[in-house]
Amino acid sequence: MRSDSVEIPTRREFVKSGGAVLGGTALAGCASNVSRSSQTEPSRTTGAENTTPPQSISATLWPAGEIELDAVPEQVFTDLTHHAGMALAVGRADAVNATWGGDAATQMWNSYLERLDGVSVEWSDLPNSFNPDKELLYELDSDLHLADPAYMTWMDSLNRADVTEIEENVAPWFGNTFSNTHGSPPEEWSDVYEYYTLWGIFEQVAKLFQAEDRYNALADIHTSVLASIEQNRPPVDDRPTAVTLKVVDESLWVYSLNAPGFTYAHTRPLGATDVFPELSSSRQIDYEALAEHDPDVILIAEMMGHSGIEEVRSTFEENPVAQQLSAVTNDRVYAGGVRNQGPVINLFQLEMTAKQFYPEQFGDWPTYTGGPYPEIPTDEQLFDRQRVADIINGDL
Repeated sequence: MRSDSVEIPTRREFVKSGGAVLGGTALAGCASNVSRSSQTEPSRTTGAENTTPPQSISATLWPAGEIELDAVPEQVFTDLTHHAGMALAVGRADAVNATWGGDAATQMWNSYLERLDGVSVEWSDLPNSFNPDKELLYELDSDLHLADPAYMTWMDSLNRADVTEIEENVAPWFGNTFSNTHGSPPEEWSDVYEYYTLWGIFEQVAKLFQAEDRYNALADIHTSVLASIEQNRPPVDDRPTAVTLKVVDESLWVYSLNAPGFTYAHTRPLGATDVFPELSSSRQIDYEALAEHDPDVILIAEMMGHSGIEEVRSTFEENPVAQQLSAVTNDRVYAGGVRNQGPVINLFQLEMTAKQFYPEQFGDWPTYTGGPYPEIPTDEQLFDRQRVADIINGDL
Protein backbone atom coordinates (compact mmCIF):
# COMPACT_ATOMS: atom_id res chain seq x y z
CA MET A 1 0.00 0.00 0.00
CA ARG A 2 1.18 3.50 -0.76
CA SER A 3 1.72 6.13 1.91
CA ASP A 4 -0.34 9.31 1.67
CA SER A 5 2.79 11.28 2.49
CA VAL A 6 4.58 10.22 -0.70
CA GLU A 7 5.17 13.12 -3.04
CA ILE A 8 3.62 12.68 -6.47
CA PRO A 9 6.13 13.33 -9.29
CA THR A 10 5.97 16.88 -10.68
CA ARG A 11 3.39 17.20 -13.46
CA ARG A 12 3.87 18.93 -16.75
CA GLU A 13 1.67 22.01 -16.49
CA PHE A 14 0.61 22.37 -20.07
CA VAL A 15 -0.08 20.12 -23.03
CA LYS A 16 0.79 21.53 -26.47
CA SER A 17 -1.96 23.84 -27.68
CA GLY A 18 -2.69 21.58 -30.65
CA GLY A 19 -4.11 19.03 -28.23
CA ALA A 20 -7.21 21.15 -27.80
CA VAL A 21 -8.39 20.39 -31.33
CA LEU A 22 -10.57 17.30 -31.68
CA GLY A 23 -9.32 15.07 -34.46
CA GLY A 24 -11.94 14.80 -37.22
CA THR A 25 -14.96 12.75 -36.22
CA ALA A 26 -13.03 10.52 -33.83
CA LEU A 27 -14.57 12.21 -30.81
CA ALA A 28 -17.80 13.38 -32.39
CA GLY A 29 -19.85 11.40 -29.92
CA CYS A 30 -18.37 13.12 -26.89
CA ALA A 31 -17.21 16.48 -28.20
CA SER A 32 -19.78 18.29 -26.13
CA ASN A 33 -18.20 16.91 -22.97
CA VAL A 34 -14.69 18.17 -23.67
CA SER A 35 -13.58 21.02 -21.42
CA ARG A 36 -12.26 23.97 -23.41
CA SER A 37 -10.77 27.25 -22.29
CA SER A 38 -13.16 30.20 -22.28
CA GLN A 39 -12.26 33.78 -23.01
CA THR A 40 -13.95 37.06 -22.08
CA GLU A 41 -14.28 40.04 -24.38
CA PRO A 42 -11.46 42.63 -24.17
CA SER A 43 -12.03 45.33 -21.57
CA ARG A 44 -13.64 48.42 -23.14
CA THR A 45 -11.79 50.78 -20.79
CA THR A 46 -8.24 49.43 -20.91
CA GLY A 47 -8.14 47.25 -24.02
CA ALA A 48 -6.66 44.47 -21.89
CA GLU A 49 -7.79 40.91 -22.48
CA ASN A 50 -8.93 38.99 -19.42
CA THR A 51 -8.92 35.20 -19.72
CA THR A 52 -10.38 32.47 -17.56
CA PRO A 53 -7.86 29.68 -16.87
CA PRO A 54 -8.69 26.53 -18.81
CA GLN A 55 -10.52 23.81 -16.91
CA SER A 56 -8.08 20.95 -16.60
CA ILE A 57 -8.78 17.29 -17.25
CA SER A 58 -7.69 15.09 -14.37
CA ALA A 59 -7.59 11.42 -13.46
CA THR A 60 -5.85 9.29 -10.85
CA LEU A 61 -4.03 6.04 -11.37
CA TRP A 62 -1.14 4.78 -9.29
CA PRO A 63 1.85 4.70 -9.47
CA ALA A 64 1.60 8.01 -11.37
CA GLY A 65 -1.05 9.35 -9.01
CA GLU A 66 -3.26 12.25 -10.11
CA ILE A 67 -2.31 13.99 -13.34
CA GLU A 68 -3.84 16.95 -15.13
CA LEU A 69 -4.02 17.83 -18.81
CA ASP A 70 -5.18 21.02 -20.47
CA ALA A 71 -6.86 19.17 -23.31
CA VAL A 72 -7.61 15.75 -24.74
CA PRO A 73 -4.23 14.28 -25.79
CA GLU A 74 -3.62 14.16 -29.54
CA GLN A 75 -0.30 12.26 -29.52
CA VAL A 76 -0.12 9.29 -27.17
CA PHE A 77 2.79 6.96 -26.44
CA THR A 78 1.61 3.48 -25.34
CA ASP A 79 3.65 0.58 -24.05
CA LEU A 80 1.69 -2.69 -23.88
CA THR A 81 -1.43 -4.00 -25.58
CA HIS A 82 -3.87 -3.15 -22.79
CA HIS A 83 -3.00 0.56 -22.85
CA ALA A 84 -3.15 0.83 -26.64
CA GLY A 85 -6.48 -0.99 -26.48
CA MET A 86 -7.89 1.68 -24.21
CA ALA A 87 -7.07 4.42 -26.70
CA LEU A 88 -8.73 2.31 -29.39
CA ALA A 89 -11.81 1.73 -27.23
CA VAL A 90 -12.46 5.46 -26.85
CA GLY A 91 -12.10 6.05 -30.60
CA ARG A 92 -8.54 7.39 -30.46
CA ALA A 93 -6.48 4.73 -32.19
CA ASP A 94 -5.29 7.57 -34.42
CA ALA A 95 -3.62 9.25 -31.44
CA VAL A 96 -1.25 6.32 -30.77
CA ASN A 97 2.27 7.21 -31.92
CA ALA A 98 4.14 4.19 -30.53
CA THR A 99 3.09 0.78 -29.31
CA TRP A 100 4.27 -2.75 -28.73
CA GLY A 101 4.64 -5.41 -31.38
CA GLY A 102 4.67 -3.79 -34.83
CA ASP A 103 3.34 -5.94 -37.68
CA ALA A 104 2.55 -8.93 -35.48
CA ALA A 105 0.55 -6.83 -33.01
CA THR A 106 -1.37 -5.07 -35.79
CA GLN A 107 -2.23 -8.44 -37.31
CA MET A 108 -3.43 -9.69 -33.94
CA TRP A 109 -5.52 -6.57 -33.31
CA ASN A 110 -7.23 -6.68 -36.68
CA SER A 111 -8.03 -10.38 -36.30
CA TYR A 112 -10.48 -9.32 -33.58
CA LEU A 113 -11.52 -6.00 -35.09
CA GLU A 114 -12.50 -7.75 -38.33
CA ARG A 115 -15.85 -8.35 -36.62
CA LEU A 116 -16.44 -4.67 -35.77
CA ASP A 117 -17.72 -2.64 -38.70
CA GLY A 118 -15.57 0.41 -39.39
CA VAL A 119 -13.00 -0.36 -36.67
CA SER A 120 -9.38 -1.26 -37.45
CA VAL A 121 -5.84 -0.18 -36.61
CA GLU A 122 -2.71 0.38 -38.65
CA TRP A 123 0.13 0.49 -36.20
CA SER A 124 2.68 -1.56 -38.16
CA ASP A 125 4.93 1.38 -38.96
CA LEU A 126 4.88 2.94 -35.49
CA PRO A 127 7.99 2.81 -33.29
CA ASN A 128 8.13 -0.25 -31.06
CA SER A 129 7.64 1.01 -27.53
CA PHE A 130 9.33 -1.88 -25.76
CA ASN A 131 12.36 -0.64 -23.80
CA PRO A 132 12.34 2.90 -25.27
CA ASP A 133 15.20 5.33 -24.71
CA LYS A 134 14.92 9.01 -23.88
CA GLU A 135 15.84 10.03 -27.41
CA LEU A 136 12.73 8.34 -28.82
CA LEU A 137 10.50 9.85 -26.14
CA TYR A 138 11.78 13.35 -26.87
CA GLU A 139 11.43 12.78 -30.60
CA LEU A 140 7.81 11.66 -30.29
CA ASP A 141 6.96 14.71 -28.15
CA SER A 142 3.77 13.09 -26.90
CA ASP A 143 0.92 14.75 -25.05
CA LEU A 144 0.56 11.70 -22.82
CA HIS A 145 2.64 8.63 -22.04
CA LEU A 146 -0.03 5.97 -21.58
CA ALA A 147 2.41 3.67 -19.85
CA ASP A 148 3.29 2.56 -16.35
CA PRO A 149 6.31 4.58 -15.14
CA ALA A 150 7.33 1.73 -12.82
CA TYR A 151 7.25 -0.70 -15.73
CA MET A 152 9.41 1.70 -17.74
CA THR A 153 12.13 1.43 -15.09
CA TRP A 154 11.71 -2.35 -14.90
CA MET A 155 13.20 -2.44 -18.40
CA ASP A 156 16.76 -1.44 -19.19
CA SER A 157 16.69 1.95 -20.88
CA LEU A 158 15.20 4.29 -18.27
CA ASN A 159 15.72 4.86 -14.56
CA ARG A 160 13.47 6.83 -12.23
CA ALA A 161 15.37 10.07 -12.83
CA ASP A 162 14.81 9.61 -16.59
CA VAL A 163 11.10 9.02 -16.02
CA THR A 164 10.86 12.22 -13.98
CA GLU A 165 12.79 14.14 -16.63
CA ILE A 166 10.41 13.01 -19.37
CA GLU A 167 7.46 13.83 -17.13
CA GLU A 168 8.70 17.38 -16.64
CA ASN A 169 9.95 18.09 -20.16
CA VAL A 170 7.55 16.17 -22.39
CA ALA A 171 4.33 14.80 -20.87
CA PRO A 172 2.94 12.89 -17.87
CA TRP A 173 3.01 9.15 -17.41
CA PHE A 174 -0.27 7.37 -16.76
CA GLY A 175 -0.64 3.63 -16.76
CA ASN A 176 -0.53 0.45 -14.74
CA THR A 177 1.04 -2.82 -15.88
CA PHE A 178 1.92 -4.91 -12.81
CA SER A 179 -1.80 -5.34 -12.15
CA ASN A 180 -1.67 -7.89 -14.96
CA THR A 181 -0.49 -10.63 -12.59
CA HIS A 182 -0.24 -8.64 -9.33
CA GLY A 183 3.50 -8.95 -9.71
CA SER A 184 5.93 -6.87 -7.70
CA PRO A 185 7.05 -3.56 -9.22
CA PRO A 186 10.64 -2.37 -8.78
CA GLU A 187 11.26 -1.78 -5.09
CA GLU A 188 11.54 1.99 -5.45
CA TRP A 189 7.90 2.10 -6.61
CA SER A 190 6.41 -0.29 -4.08
CA ASP A 191 5.15 2.44 -1.73
CA VAL A 192 3.13 4.15 -4.47
CA TYR A 193 1.79 1.08 -6.26
CA GLU A 194 -1.79 -0.15 -6.32
CA TYR A 195 -3.50 -2.99 -8.20
CA TYR A 196 -6.52 -2.42 -10.41
CA THR A 197 -8.79 -4.46 -12.62
CA LEU A 198 -8.51 -4.00 -16.38
CA TRP A 199 -11.75 -2.04 -16.40
CA GLY A 200 -10.68 0.01 -13.40
CA ILE A 201 -7.62 1.19 -15.32
CA PHE A 202 -9.77 1.86 -18.39
CA GLU A 203 -12.18 4.02 -16.38
CA GLN A 204 -9.37 6.40 -15.40
CA VAL A 205 -7.84 6.44 -18.88
CA ALA A 206 -11.22 7.31 -20.38
CA LYS A 207 -11.36 10.42 -18.19
CA LEU A 208 -8.22 11.81 -19.82
CA PHE A 209 -9.82 11.40 -23.25
CA GLN A 210 -13.06 12.97 -21.94
CA ALA A 211 -14.73 9.75 -23.02
CA GLU A 212 -16.56 8.64 -19.90
CA ASP A 213 -19.67 8.03 -22.01
CA ARG A 214 -17.82 5.51 -24.15
CA TYR A 215 -16.36 3.84 -21.06
CA ASN A 216 -19.79 3.57 -19.40
CA ALA A 217 -21.39 2.11 -22.53
CA LEU A 218 -18.66 -0.52 -22.96
CA ALA A 219 -18.61 -1.28 -19.23
CA ASP A 220 -22.35 -1.98 -19.37
CA ILE A 221 -21.71 -4.55 -22.12
CA HIS A 222 -18.88 -6.09 -20.09
CA THR A 223 -21.16 -6.37 -17.05
CA SER A 224 -23.82 -8.04 -19.20
CA VAL A 225 -21.32 -10.58 -20.59
CA LEU A 226 -20.13 -11.46 -17.08
CA ALA A 227 -23.72 -11.84 -15.89
CA SER A 228 -24.52 -14.18 -18.78
CA ILE A 229 -21.46 -16.30 -17.98
CA GLU A 230 -22.28 -16.51 -14.29
CA GLN A 231 -25.91 -17.42 -14.96
CA ASN A 232 -25.26 -20.07 -17.60
CA ARG A 233 -22.00 -21.81 -16.72
CA PRO A 234 -22.54 -25.29 -15.29
CA PRO A 235 -22.16 -26.20 -11.59
CA VAL A 236 -18.59 -26.47 -10.33
CA ASP A 237 -18.58 -30.28 -10.36
CA ASP A 238 -19.55 -30.31 -14.04
CA ARG A 239 -16.84 -27.92 -15.25
CA PRO A 240 -13.82 -29.17 -17.21
CA THR A 241 -10.26 -29.21 -15.99
CA ALA A 242 -8.06 -26.87 -17.99
CA VAL A 243 -4.65 -25.31 -18.44
CA THR A 244 -3.16 -22.35 -20.29
CA LEU A 245 0.15 -23.05 -22.01
CA LYS A 246 2.63 -20.94 -23.91
CA VAL A 247 4.54 -23.00 -26.46
CA VAL A 248 8.00 -21.67 -27.27
CA ASP A 249 9.66 -23.88 -29.87
CA GLU A 250 9.06 -27.24 -28.17
CA SER A 251 9.13 -25.91 -24.61
CA LEU A 252 5.93 -25.70 -22.56
CA TRP A 253 5.28 -22.88 -20.12
CA VAL A 254 2.24 -23.08 -17.90
CA TYR A 255 0.20 -20.10 -16.69
CA SER A 256 -2.60 -19.76 -14.19
CA LEU A 257 -6.27 -19.74 -15.15
CA ASN A 258 -7.85 -18.16 -12.11
CA ALA A 259 -5.22 -16.05 -10.35
CA PRO A 260 -5.72 -12.33 -9.62
CA GLY A 261 -4.80 -9.86 -12.34
CA PHE A 262 -6.11 -8.77 -15.72
CA THR A 263 -3.93 -11.32 -17.55
CA TYR A 264 -6.62 -13.78 -16.47
CA ALA A 265 -9.63 -11.50 -17.07
CA HIS A 266 -10.88 -13.80 -19.85
CA THR A 267 -10.40 -17.12 -18.04
CA ARG A 268 -11.01 -16.39 -14.34
CA PRO A 269 -14.74 -15.51 -14.76
CA LEU A 270 -15.37 -18.88 -16.40
CA GLY A 271 -14.39 -20.73 -13.25
CA ALA A 272 -12.96 -23.86 -14.89
CA THR A 273 -10.85 -26.16 -12.72
CA ASP A 274 -7.17 -25.27 -13.04
CA VAL A 275 -4.98 -28.39 -13.09
CA PHE A 276 -2.14 -26.28 -11.62
CA PRO A 277 -4.11 -24.43 -8.92
CA GLU A 278 -1.13 -23.51 -6.75
CA LEU A 279 0.76 -21.79 -9.56
CA SER A 280 1.78 -18.24 -8.61
CA SER A 281 3.83 -17.46 -11.70
CA SER A 282 4.63 -19.06 -15.04
CA ARG A 283 6.98 -22.02 -15.04
CA GLN A 284 8.29 -24.50 -17.54
CA ILE A 285 6.93 -28.06 -17.57
CA ASP A 286 7.41 -31.16 -19.69
CA TYR A 287 4.89 -33.43 -21.41
CA GLU A 288 5.08 -35.94 -18.57
CA ALA A 289 3.96 -33.31 -16.04
CA LEU A 290 1.14 -32.28 -18.33
CA ALA A 291 0.07 -35.91 -18.80
CA GLU A 292 0.06 -36.42 -15.03
CA HIS A 293 -2.63 -33.73 -14.73
CA ASP A 294 -4.34 -34.60 -18.05
CA PRO A 295 -6.52 -31.47 -18.55
CA ASP A 296 -9.81 -31.71 -20.46
CA VAL A 297 -9.06 -28.40 -22.23
CA ILE A 298 -5.75 -26.87 -23.28
CA LEU A 299 -5.55 -23.18 -24.20
CA ILE A 300 -2.46 -22.13 -26.17
CA ALA A 301 -1.82 -18.52 -25.16
CA GLU A 302 -1.19 -15.71 -27.65
CA MET A 303 -2.37 -17.73 -30.67
CA MET A 304 -5.34 -15.69 -31.86
CA GLY A 305 -4.61 -13.88 -35.10
CA HIS A 306 -1.79 -16.24 -36.02
CA SER A 307 -1.52 -19.58 -37.83
CA GLY A 308 0.65 -21.34 -35.23
CA ILE A 309 -2.17 -23.28 -33.57
CA GLU A 310 -2.12 -25.94 -36.29
CA GLU A 311 1.59 -26.50 -35.76
CA VAL A 312 1.03 -26.89 -32.01
CA ARG A 313 -1.76 -29.41 -32.58
CA SER A 314 0.45 -31.39 -34.93
CA THR A 315 3.29 -31.40 -32.40
CA PHE A 316 0.96 -32.72 -29.70
CA GLU A 317 -0.46 -35.39 -32.00
CA GLU A 318 3.02 -36.61 -32.95
CA ASN A 319 4.46 -36.66 -29.43
CA PRO A 320 4.03 -40.14 -27.87
CA VAL A 321 3.09 -38.65 -24.48
CA ALA A 322 1.02 -35.66 -25.59
CA GLN A 323 -1.02 -37.66 -28.11
CA GLN A 324 -2.62 -39.53 -25.22
CA LEU A 325 -3.88 -36.38 -23.47
CA SER A 326 -7.65 -36.08 -23.15
CA ALA A 327 -7.62 -32.59 -24.67
CA VAL A 328 -5.73 -33.92 -27.71
CA THR A 329 -7.84 -37.02 -28.32
CA ASN A 330 -11.06 -34.98 -27.92
CA ASP A 331 -9.93 -32.06 -30.16
CA ARG A 332 -9.98 -29.56 -27.32
CA VAL A 333 -6.63 -27.86 -27.89
CA TYR A 334 -7.64 -24.26 -28.63
CA ALA A 335 -5.99 -21.01 -29.66
CA GLY A 336 -5.99 -18.96 -26.47
CA GLY A 337 -6.18 -15.23 -26.04
CA VAL A 338 -3.89 -12.27 -25.57
CA ARG A 339 -2.71 -11.97 -21.99
CA ASN A 340 -2.23 -8.16 -21.78
CA GLN A 341 -5.66 -7.56 -23.25
CA GLY A 342 -7.48 -4.28 -23.71
CA PRO A 343 -11.20 -3.85 -22.99
CA VAL A 344 -12.45 -4.61 -26.53
CA ILE A 345 -10.31 -7.72 -26.86
CA ASN A 346 -11.48 -8.75 -23.38
CA LEU A 347 -15.10 -8.86 -24.61
CA PHE A 348 -14.18 -11.15 -27.48
CA GLN A 349 -11.98 -13.34 -25.30
CA LEU A 350 -14.67 -13.82 -22.66
CA GLU A 351 -17.02 -15.03 -25.37
CA MET A 352 -14.32 -17.21 -26.95
CA THR A 353 -13.32 -18.87 -23.68
CA ALA A 354 -16.94 -19.46 -22.67
CA LYS A 355 -17.45 -21.43 -25.88
CA GLN A 356 -14.19 -23.33 -25.52
CA PHE A 357 -14.98 -24.41 -21.95
CA TYR A 358 -18.78 -24.76 -22.11
CA PRO A 359 -20.02 -25.39 -25.67
CA GLU A 360 -23.32 -26.88 -24.46
CA GLN A 361 -24.18 -23.66 -22.64
CA PHE A 362 -22.68 -21.04 -24.98
CA GLY A 363 -22.50 -22.71 -28.40
CA ASP A 364 -19.64 -24.41 -30.17
CA TRP A 365 -16.34 -22.66 -30.78
CA PRO A 366 -15.58 -23.05 -34.51
CA THR A 367 -12.43 -24.89 -35.49
CA TYR A 368 -9.82 -22.16 -35.70
CA THR A 369 -6.68 -22.45 -37.79
CA GLY A 370 -5.63 -18.80 -37.86
CA GLY A 371 -6.78 -15.50 -39.32
CA PRO A 372 -9.73 -13.39 -38.13
CA TYR A 373 -11.83 -14.12 -35.08
CA PRO A 374 -14.44 -16.62 -36.33
CA GLU A 375 -17.90 -15.51 -37.33
CA ILE A 376 -20.35 -16.53 -34.63
CA PRO A 377 -24.12 -16.94 -35.30
CA THR A 378 -25.96 -13.89 -34.01
CA ASP A 379 -28.03 -15.88 -31.54
CA GLU A 380 -24.84 -17.37 -30.03
CA GLN A 381 -22.97 -14.10 -29.56
CA LEU A 382 -22.46 -12.89 -26.01
CA PHE A 383 -22.45 -9.24 -27.11
CA ASP A 384 -23.70 -7.12 -30.00
CA ARG A 385 -20.85 -6.41 -32.42
CA GLN A 386 -22.56 -3.43 -34.03
CA ARG A 387 -23.22 -1.84 -30.67
CA VAL A 388 -19.53 -2.10 -29.71
CA ALA A 389 -18.45 -0.70 -33.09
CA ASP A 390 -20.90 2.19 -32.72
CA ILE A 391 -19.59 3.04 -29.26
CA ILE A 392 -15.97 3.09 -30.47
CA ASN A 393 -16.95 5.20 -33.47
CA GLY A 394 -18.79 7.69 -31.26
CA ASP A 395 -22.37 6.79 -32.18
CA LEU A 396 -23.79 6.51 -28.69
